[in-house]
Amino acid sequence: MPLTHLERRALIIGAGATLISVPLGGLALAEAPLIVTPGQTEGPFYPVKLPADMDADLVRVNGQAAQAVGQVTHVTGRVLNKRGEIVPGAMVEIWQCDAHGIYDHPGDRGQRRRDVAFQGYGRTQVDAGGRYAFRTIRPVAYPGRTPHIHFKVHAPGVGRLTTQMYVAGEPQNATDGPLNGIRDRKARESVIVRLEAAPALEAGALEGRFDIVLAV
Repeated sequence: MPLTHLERRALIIGAGATLISVPLGGLALAEAPLIVTPGQTEGPFYPVKLPADMDADLVRVNGQAAQAVGQVTHVTGRVLNKRGEIVPGAMVEIWQCDAHGIYDHPGDRGQRRRDVAFQGYGRTQVDAGGRYAFRTIRPVAYPGRTPHIHFKVHAPGVGRLTTQMYVAGEPQNATDGPLNGIRDRKARESVIVRLEAAPALEAGALEGRFDIVLAV
């Protein structure tokens, strides 16, 4: 049976080089404390009502024949603590505007222009290696904001983190309020992700890696 886009992505990231060292005891630890992912505002457009389809593929909506408008983008990463250890059982949510800059939210004007083929929200559980994977679209700018994707991580027994992922090279990054509100340079850089061509995943797609580090 052919692998889905997300299954192929999971195989690739599982086989990739890790960013942590493994000592003799077998416990994966960072050589130095990792940069804790800074918390950010949830913003006004977290879904009022969760969609019926809220899986990790935001490009396809159950019951919709069309695929979402926009450049397909695979975002993957791990949920870790600052020592580089996996945070087991974490659940990761994302939400973002569609290719027209419209959120699936009654408070966002322009609902008549919204791309109904774009899911807008997704969630997934990390695997045994602490990895998550989403198939979405490249985020776009809208008035007042640089392109970004909202993230919320729920970690059992640890807590919750809300943050945002930004795209490297976007000119609006220099003036975006929430992004530049992160005063620590390294922390700010940790939420800016480079998106690169991903022909091994699907034609015309991009991919980016966003590891989320919790302050535990």
